Amino acid sequence: MFHGDCLRYLEQIPDNSVDALITDPPYSSGGLHMGARQQPPSAKYLQSGGGCNRYPEFTGDQRDQRSHLRWCVLWLTEAFRVLKPGAPVCLFSDWRQLPLTTDALQAAGFTWRGIAVWDKTEGVRPQLGRFRAQAEYIVWGSKGAMPLNRRAPALPGVVREPVRRKDKFHITGKPVALMQAIVKICEPGGLILDPFAGSGSTLVAAKLEGYRWLASEALQHNVQVASERVNSVSAATHVGPA
Repeated sequence: MFHGDCLRYLEQIPDNSVDALITDPPYSSGGLHMGARQQPPSAKYLQSGGGCNRYPEFTGDQRDQRSHLRWCVLWLTEAFRVLKPGAPVCLFSDWRQLPLTTDALQAAGFTWRGIAVWDKTEGVRPQLGRFRAQAEYIVWGSKGAMPLNRRAPALPGVVREPVRRKDKFHITGKPVALMQAIVKICEPGGLILDPFAGSGSTLVAAKLEGYRWLASEALQHNVQVASERVNSVSAATHVGPA
């Protein structure tokens, strides 16, 4: 795992060498106006009383829409270069940044193929007179044509998986079980790239399912947490191909 800026890391990866891009970048979201988006992530994303001091803050989540789009296109363009032809890409987003994420994906050269849904279940905080904000989204596509005979299963369009405290090590951390479902879009034994590793849920899922991985993370605390989590997964727990 590389500790530092993802653009510096991506520049070091050879062309056409990675089998899938699966990542959860900063959303720069959590508000309807600029003042709200510039609050610390703990204020934007954690429920009231949800343990704001439990997880460290993270950087890169306060950009306005124009700078966020430009930044996304920058790193996605580098990711396009390192992916193999036909490789899948999966990007997490919330509803506010869904249009921007689909634009950035295509601006970087990828073919946009659809949106999958992470259903966080009814455990999310309800608000009277409103729909529950119980879904986040996986914008997915590929580097050019995506052969129908790829060695990958049919994947669910909706993955229903709650957030469990024992499995959460980051303010916006994703459940490992969710990521186990997502990483299967990569062909067996492939190399998965995650430029925003966070607390390592994607990497743990990749190891559990028998994939190799490359990753970068800006915060040293998260590098340590992710490394410890991945190292705790023994070969005996692998459920995917070796």
